[in-house]
Amino acid sequence: MTGSSKGEHRTGLLNGFAAYGMWGLVPLFWPLLKPAGALEILAHRMVWSLAFVGVALLFTRHWAWAGELLRQPKRLALVTLAAAVITVNWGVYIWSVNSGHVVEASLGYFINPLVTIAMGVLLLKERLRPVQWAAVGVGFLAVVVLTIGYGRPPWISLVLAFSFATYGLVKKKVGLGGIESLTAETAIQFVPALGYLLWLSAHGTSTFAAEGAGHAALLAATGLVTAIPLVCFGAAAIRVPLSTLGLLQYLAPVFQFVLGILYFHESMPAERWAGFALVWLALILLTWEALRSARRARVAAMAGAGASGLGLPTPRTTAATEPAETADA
Repeated sequence: MTGSSKGEHRTGLLNGFAAYGMWGLVPLFWPLLKPAGALEILAHRMVWSLAFVGVALLFTRHWAWAGELLRQPKRLALVTLAAAVITVNWGVYIWSVNSGHVVEASLGYFINPLVTIAMGVLLLKERLRPVQWAAVGVGFLAVVVLTIGYGRPPWISLVLAFSFATYGLVKKKVGLGGIESLTAETAIQFVPALGYLLWLSAHGTSTFAAEGAGHAALLAATGLVTAIPLVCFGAAAIRVPLSTLGLLQYLAPVFQFVLGILYFHESMPAERWAGFALVWLALILLTWEALRSARRARVAAMAGAGASGLGLPTPRTTAATEPAETADA
């Protein structure tokens, strides 16, 4: 690796840590917005996110993609679906944090890779290797154990996991970059969100001006809280391998889990620890299999390059060494 490539890799890692670190620490931010309710916070997040990314795009003069999107009704419909799904995800997450369910919310992002794999099998007919099937099975068992522990299904975790997995699936089909996608989605969210805020103001229940300038500034900062990690993630995604990003993604729920226990002092009886332990076991299996698959793919690619250079037949890549055959880990 050359000096410049090492520098790029280091920059990518720093941006990756920054992105997932901010996503992991965001539970500290939402309680600052009280007494605003979850729906009001959500509406402000939509409105101010569009304002922030709109200004960013004005400076970069990067608007050509918008015209192309408007001329593609099917793609625009997928963006609308993505906006609807992420609205559910954001709303449930904000409510769960401000209602004292940070640990359960963190579980949603722990099991998200397992849900993504399950959706890949059910919806995209992707093939899984035995270790991946084992990870999904352990994850399902974890949900059963946690259902017994909570006395109800962990619905917050399940809604967050399924909504975010669906969002990722839709975004993959749309094929827009991070900032462009956020702009399109928040543009769709903008009118209903602004309408709701105006309705609150007309009925005298808005907290935007009633709680002082500091509170209003914090509500406006929801746009920055949404967009800045996404910018850092975009900078990381083009500089580090996907396998590295796959490992970094666990930072966010780990931070959230630790905050839930140590900062918000949420209870963790033995049965919940058992459920989380099963989830972590499933993720260890999944990560090990993903790293092994990536290593095999690199070896196969190097062998193919060597054979090509010598004029020999290129070895065929089997399904067992081809990560593209499976859902993202």
